[in-house]
Order: sequence, then C-alpha cells, then structure tokens
Amino acid sequence: MKTTLWGECVAEFLGTMILILFGSGVVAMTVLFGSGAPGEIVHGGYTNITLGWGLGVTLGIYTAGKISGAHLNPAVTVALAIFRGFPWGRVIPYALAQTLGAFTAAAVVFWTYRPAFDRFDPALEKTAGIFATFPAFPQTPAAGFLDQVLGTALLLFLLGALGDERNQPVAGNLAPVAVGLVVMAIGMSYGALHGYAINPARDFGPRLFTVVAGFRNNGLTDGTGVFWVPLVAPLLGGILGLAAYDFGIRRQLPG
Repeated sequence: MKTTLWGECVAEFLGTMILILFGSGVVAMTVLFGSGAPGEIVHGGYTNITLGWGLGVTLGIYTAGKISGAHLNPAVTVALAIFRGFPWGRVIPYALAQTLGAFTAAAVVFWTYRPAFDRFDPALEKTAGIFATFPAFPQTPAAGFLDQVLGTALLLFLLGALGDERNQPVAGNLAPVAVGLVVMAIGMSYGALHGYAINPARDFGPRLFTVVAGFRNNGLTDGTGVFWVPLVAPLLGGILGLAAYDFGIRRQLPG
C-alpha cells in the first residue's frame, strides 16, 4: 500500500515522540534524582544522557522508518529536500509533525515526573534544561552556534555515508542502531557547549511546552533569546554536512 502524507506525518509525530520520551526522560532521571543526597540513588550522569538519547533515536527510527523514512528532524528533512529530491511540499508538514511529537512527549515526561519536579524545583525556575538546550557560556553565543552547526553537519554527513548504496551501507534493519551510535558519539564529543540539540524540532517543541507549563528559564519568553541557536544552526549544519558528503565522497564513488 502506498503511504499518504497524513500517514507519514503520523509516523513522524510518533517517531519523534518516542525519541523525546527517552531523551528527555533520561535527562529528567539524571537531574531530578541525581543529587546524591543521603538515602538517594544517583541515576547516572552525562554518559547515561548520551546513551539515552542514542537509544531514543534508534527506537524512533524503528518506529517510523518504513512509513516516513524516519527523519524525526527538520534539519534532515530540509537537507534531503535539497540533495535527495524529497518533495518540498512535505517539508513543512513533516517539520510540524516532528515539533508536535516533541511537544507532546515533553508534556508526558513532565506529567510523569511531576512529583519530582515539585520536590526539586517547585517554582519551575531552573529545570527547563531537562527539555530544551541552553548555552554553557551565554556571554559567547557564537560558540554554541558553531557547536550546533558542526554537530548537525556530522550527523548529516554520516547519514549520507550510512545510507549510500554505492558506499558501504548498513543493512536495513541495523541502520537505526548505526544512526543512534552516531548521535551518541556526537553527544559525547560535542554535547557541552549547547546541549547538542542538532534538531530544531527536538528543541523547539519541548521549549514551547516549557513556556506553556510555566517554566521561567525557558529561553523563549525569559528575555535571554537563546532559542534561535538550536533552530537556525542545525538547519545550516545539516545542509553543509550532506553537501560535504556529496561533494567529498559520493561524487568519487564508482557507478
């Protein structure tokens, strides 16, 4: 059966929702239960976060891959429209579905962990970073911008390599695992400057939720204006990354 745009958007919504349920879920575990106070269990640290996000990407791709291609990321969708002929008429619907899926997942995570939020941050003044990304050095936003461009460029460059039938493509049922490992590696190597969103929907959907839920340090309405970095930089990085693969590797391959 041929898929419809509606069916593809539902798959993108659910795949992105799975991604954020595990991604924001592991951050919530680490932040809300990681103080190490007497009698408390410390639930991992940054390594757990990178593992959780990598597994979330893998499981999201397994969820949506057969129907929509499992972009789960507007930076992927835009780059594929430019370099792989993905229909431009599907770009905005995909991006909206991805963002809505991320928003919904953030709401579910917050509702699940509400008792822990009430104990750890009852005024919701300091925990928006569980859902959205923020710069480590607000006084030098360019560092976070370059970090996001590079991280997303690496993602798209490697997606190009992993999916190129003329190179050494990963077997279809293992491709989601490989992509999850790529995201994990990016997080381990370039995750500190701006939280390695490398995905506008992954950041903006949950950030919108933090505004609706009343988080004060949300980066959108708190006067800091940091929301634009994980929106703009990944789109630019995705284009640069897939362009670098196509002109640096793909054009050299035989056949």
